[in-house]
Amino acid sequence: MSDLFGIPRLAMVLLVLTATTACAPGATTQATTAVPTVPAAAETATATATVPTMATPEPTATVAPPTSAVTPTQRPEESARYLLTFEATWSEATHPTDFPPNPHFSGLIGATHHNGVRLWEEGETATPGIQNMAETGGKSPLDSEVEALITEGGACELVSGGGIALSPGAVAVEFTVSRDCPLVSLVSMIAPSPDWFVGVTGLSLYGDEGWIEEWVVDLYPYDAGTDSGVSYTSPNQPTEVKEGIHRIEEDPLLVEGRVPPLGVFRFMRLPE
Repeated sequence: MSDLFGIPRLAMVLLVLTATTACAPGATTQATTAVPTVPAAAETATATATVPTMATPEPTATVAPPTSAVTPTQRPEESARYLLTFEATWSEATHPTDFPPNPHFSGLIGATHHNGVRLWEEGETATPGIQNMAETGGKSPLDSEVEALITEGGACELVSGGGIALSPGAVAVEFTVSRDCPLVSLVSMIAPSPDWFVGVTGLSLYGDEGWIEEWVVDLYPYDAGTDSGVSYTSPNQPTEVKEGIHRIEEDPLLVEGRVPPLGVFRFMRLPE
C-alpha cells in the first residue's frame, strides 16, 4: 500500500478504527459513569437533608387514649346522693379544761355549690349568716345567703339538718351533689361558746375516679372572729373590728400542746 503523509496505508486504517471505537456508545457509558461522582454525592446529601421529614414517625405518644377505653356505662353518674353523719366526740374526757355544762352543737346548715363559691373560708371575714350561726346557733340569715347563691347559679341545694342536743352524740342528714355542684360546705356551732364552730368548706366529693364512696373528716374548732370572749361561757364581747376566721389553738380547747378534734363528719355515698 502507498504511504499517505509518510504513514503506511494499513497503519492509517488502524488509526481510524481506533478513533471510531473510542467514540462508540460503550466508551461513552464508561465516561458517564466516572464523571458524575461529585454530582451524585451532592444529590445524596440533598436527599439526606430531606429524609427526616419523610421518615418522622407518627406522633402516637401524644395522642389521647382511644375513647373506646371508657364505655358509656363506665361514665361517672351526673349526680350522687350522700348521707352525712356528724359524730361528736367533744366531752370532758377529750377537752377537760373548763368543760362547760350542757355541751351541744347547733343544727347543721350549709350548701352544695360550684368550685368558685365559699360560704366561709379561713382568713376571711365571716358573713352575717356565719356570724349568727357561730354566736347563737341560728340558721338565719345563712339560709338566705344560700338561697341567694342558688338564685344566682352559684349553689344548687340548701342543706339543713338537726343538731346534737348533748355531746358526745350524733346526727345525720342527706343531700345530693352533682357534676355542676360537687362541693359541700357545712357548719355547726360549738355551744356554749362566744363564736366558735366546726365545719367544712368547699369539700369536693368528686375525685379523680368519680364520686367518692366514703370520706371521714376530722372537725377542729374555728373562731368566727366576731366575738372576743375567751371561754365557753364568756359574756358577749363583740369584736370592734372583725377578725378573719381562724383555727383555735389555745385554751380552753388546748390539750397537752395540741387541740384534738371535736368529732368527725362521715360522708357515705348512698346506692342509686
